[in-house]
Amino acid sequence: MVKFIESELVLLKKEIDEMWTLVYNQLDRAGESVLTLDKELAQQVIVRERRVNAFELKIDSDVEDIIALYSPVAIDLRFALAMLKINTNLERLGDFAEGIARFVLKCSEPALDDELVKALRLEEMQAEVLSMLELAKRALNEESLELATSVFAKDNLVDEINADSSKVLANYIKEHPESAHTCLELTGVIRKLERSGDHITNIAEEIVFFFDAKVLKHSGKTDESYLK
Repeated sequence: MVKFIESELVLLKKEIDEMWTLVYNQLDRAGESVLTLDKELAQQVIVRERRVNAFELKIDSDVEDIIALYSPVAIDLRFALAMLKINTNLERLGDFAEGIARFVLKCSEPALDDELVKALRLEEMQAEVLSMLELAKRALNEESLELATSVFAKDNLVDEINADSSKVLANYIKEHPESAHTCLELTGVIRKLERSGDHITNIAEEIVFFFDAKVLKHSGKTDESYLK
């Protein structure tokens, strides 16, 4: 029985890795499509969202089978539960990538104002979200509690950029009222990136739970022993 469950958990981890790569690429392409307003790239993101959804259902089913057939305990059970929740958060990240891509398809501007993009720190925000996702994956693969908890601090920058964006956009609309609609739509993109950071933080929490059996959800993630 032990041998069988070990092989099933290895396969589950492989599926999560594949899902992770798919979602990372979705967010990367969606971000690039915003910066360039590349509608073809945005359309690719929307089409590939179906793969994300199919992957989520497959992984959910596999976790349910593992729990039903093998009744895992201790660290094996924590792993299965963590993968189940990580899978859900990855699927939500795929949804955000799709939503960002849809902004590009709807946008009537030929290009975004470079000065606005710079003031919004949009490229920096997208890069930080991708960095968080990559860091969380490394934490899981390297079984590093330190890497997992370092994700929490990186989310602060994403929150800061999000908080500053309203003032930047309001000032830009005053000077460029003809771009008001695009600016309002951009708030949705920024909000999706901010929410992406939240979901990656959730993933990091699940990794901590798997490693250390410590539940950080709703704790504020300010435990000094984890943020030093």
